[in-house]
Amino acid sequence: MNYDIIVIGSGPGGYVTAIRAAQLGFKTAIIEKENLGGICLNWGCIPTKALLKSAQVFHYINHAEDYGLNKVEGSFEFPNVIQRSRGVANKMSKGIEFLMKKNKIDVILGTAKILKDKKVSVTDNDGKTTEYSGSHIIIATGARSRELPNLPQDGKKVIGYRQALSLPEQPKSMIVVGSGAIGVEFADFYNTMGTKVTVVEFMPNIVPVEDEEISKHLEKSLKKSGIEIMTNASVESLDTSGEGVKANVKTAKGNITLEADIVLSAVGIAANIENIGLEEVGIQTDKGRVLVNEWYETSVPGYYAIGDIIPTQALAHVASAEGITCVEKIKGMHVEKIDYGNIPGCTYCHPEVASVGLTEKQAKEKGYEIKVGKFPLSASGKATANGNTDGFIKVIFDAKYGEWLGCHMIGEGVTDMVAEAVVARKLETTGHEIIKSIHPHPTVSEAIMEAAAAAYGEVIHI
Repeated sequence: MNYDIIVIGSGPGGYVTAIRAAQLGFKTAIIEKENLGGICLNWGCIPTKALLKSAQVFHYINHAEDYGLNKVEGSFEFPNVIQRSRGVANKMSKGIEFLMKKNKIDVILGTAKILKDKKVSVTDNDGKTTEYSGSHIIIATGARSRELPNLPQDGKKVIGYRQALSLPEQPKSMIVVGSGAIGVEFADFYNTMGTKVTVVEFMPNIVPVEDEEISKHLEKSLKKSGIEIMTNASVESLDTSGEGVKANVKTAKGNITLEADIVLSAVGIAANIENIGLEEVGIQTDKGRVLVNEWYETSVPGYYAIGDIIPTQALAHVASAEGITCVEKIKGMHVEKIDYGNIPGCTYCHPEVASVGLTEKQAKEKGYEIKVGKFPLSASGKATANGNTDGFIKVIFDAKYGEWLGCHMIGEGVTDMVAEAVVARKLETTGHEIIKSIHPHPTVSEAIMEAAAAAYGEVIHI
């Protein structure tokens, strides 16, 4: 029961860490209390994308005439849509099972608790506890839906993202509290399928981490699709005593009451750091996150933490990168620190949103003299042929040296395009190098080159 590396949690942080550790020759075990793949594969990133794809296909069917096709009466059975999403998640989870076997990683099912002297106790479903020891313990326990005191979740009328993925029947109306990626994606899905959706956001703009122009455009697009959006608003209290839910919402003009079948609380996440032994071992935390150094070692040597439980961006791809960096450092390899200023963020609503680097406001606040270029997808031949011209590409360059400071996109398929900006920024590419890199025609990706050209007064197609 002795291992070189024990990983606690099998989400995109944990399972990727375990695989990389095994590749490096470490005897590796991974502990999981529920399903391999964690929240991301089972109750997050993957199943939500499956739902959104169903919504997109439904939207296309109902707009067949826009593509010169005969009108089709689109209909659906809501449980079948949910069932497809669950099937996609289950398939992905089984894929992780295969990867564990392929890489000879021991999978230990049960609830883990870290102990002193680099030991871990695991309690299985039958209540039996087994102790394991490892030279290095990597904690990757992830996060869950955050609950606010005034928005207690009962799993029926007031739900989190997990219940939103598996409702037995479609609600006629829904209030979504919070307009980050989770809130906006679910709002878009349910609205497209026919639910009356109202989004309540505390901040002045929806998707508040995005560039303001992107936020404003997305709000306009979502409103056009039928979603009601309230910004500078907060849900003060809920009344679930009746058939549905009554929400007391505070706005700039006073309090109002909204009624709906269901309230989805999408106000962020809370790290899973309780009852896993941190206090007993002496591992330091702050504001609900585990404190680590630049190589993810905690305050106690031999114990590491990655992913949503540390104070970095709570994104699947960040957790994976942290895990790989962590085990490569343990191996003694020459490792480069992760650049947290070059992390792409994606929201998979329609239109999609993707971004990396500084917003225009952040660039100005940092004192840069900037060049900004924008290219509307309405001027893109491929986007026009696709029938998806809603959106634009925005790029920000440092006027002095040409450094690519930020890239912000809204439109169909932009989550698959943002990687160009991530790689280019990593390679310290300048604006003119993007302009002179020939992009294929016709593609939506040309819009990146055109936006760069717009920043320098060389744009051709607008």
